[in-house]
Amino acid sequence: MSAIRPVIAGLGMTEMGKVYGRTTREFGTQAVQLAAADAGIPVSAIDGLLINAGATNDIGLGLAQDLGLEDLSMLAEVQQYGSSAGAMIMYAAHAIEHGLATTVACVFADTPLKEGVSAGAAYGGGRRAPQGWGGLSAVGGAGSTAVMYALAARRHMDRFGTTNEHFGRIAVAQREWAALNPLAQMQKPMSMEDYHSSRWIAEPFHLLDCCLVSNGGVAIIVTSADRATDMAQPPVPLLGYAQSHPGRSMRSDDDFGISTGAVTAGPKALAMAGVTLDDIDVAQLYDCFTFTVLVSLEDYGFCAKGEGGDFVSQEGLLGPNGRLKLNTGGGELSGYYMWGMTPLTEGVMQARGTAGERQVEKFDHVLVSGNGGVLDHHASLVLGSAATL
Repeated sequence: MSAIRPVIAGLGMTEMGKVYGRTTREFGTQAVQLAAADAGIPVSAIDGLLINAGATNDIGLGLAQDLGLEDLSMLAEVQQYGSSAGAMIMYAAHAIEHGLATTVACVFADTPLKEGVSAGAAYGGGRRAPQGWGGLSAVGGAGSTAVMYALAARRHMDRFGTTNEHFGRIAVAQREWAALNPLAQMQKPMSMEDYHSSRWIAEPFHLLDCCLVSNGGVAIIVTSADRATDMAQPPVPLLGYAQSHPGRSMRSDDDFGISTGAVTAGPKALAMAGVTLDDIDVAQLYDCFTFTVLVSLEDYGFCAKGEGGDFVSQEGLLGPNGRLKLNTGGGELSGYYMWGMTPLTEGVMQARGTAGERQVEKFDHVLVSGNGGVLDHHASLVLGSAATL
């Protein structure tokens, strides 16, 4: 194993949410500049750039020119949808460990929100005529991401007795966390009554089961622990990581809606980190829908398969005063939606001990997940505090 230890040393976040009048490339450029400033280094010190384009796909390799970067050791676009952030961190870590680069910026930026256009239109499907198997799904009415996840959730409900009450507990708890997060888009208190009375999007999903849609950009800088000693922020070690791409969706007798790539990626990441689930202090789980959180809790082993509903219903488990420190920034449901960068950014802030009013007391091991497609791709990271170096 390489003696070079990769760490996260910089975090840059632009204004996020209903922010108009700026291009995706402008968001991406600013995010990298902010990450470099956060690390206390010039942008010119970056010799690797990994880029994840969001729904608009308006950012690419040209970002290097926008940043004035020359003679890069690595430059690539990475696309695994919501698991892309975790994948970029893994690729950057490998590059650092093997001397292929010294300082890698991983960036996501997107501008799906347009003035005067509903947020749902950004991910509503129908932008182009579906082909092949996608055409068969569309004929059956499964023409959007929300509908496909709704089918997955319904299968879980039918198999295990999961209910909207279970989903609502997740939504309400994450809104409680968001109230403590000055970066969160949704800070107004939410009750279970509010959850149940919110309009249907695609049954069994209410509006408050669904993530936000946000404009903005985020960048993370990965470097070596040795280099980070001269930088401005406490380093966040990358202790473990793994990916999983099941590739079984829409096949006969598949496990769609029952399990995800967390089943394999989670144990691998924990094993690399040399820890067990009992050692995890904070969990930042991808939450494009409330159901995604529930099934991920099962697949990581926080509870047995099929028991996610009963698990999240335990009194004193979720929320700022709960035993399980889960999605402490409000997640994508109430915080902001930057694909896989949402759980990652909150994970970094918690691991640094800089999350302000929502900072948890113990934060030596932070689990971060990313989920891409419709449960098609998964990334797991285990972050450490500076004390774990």
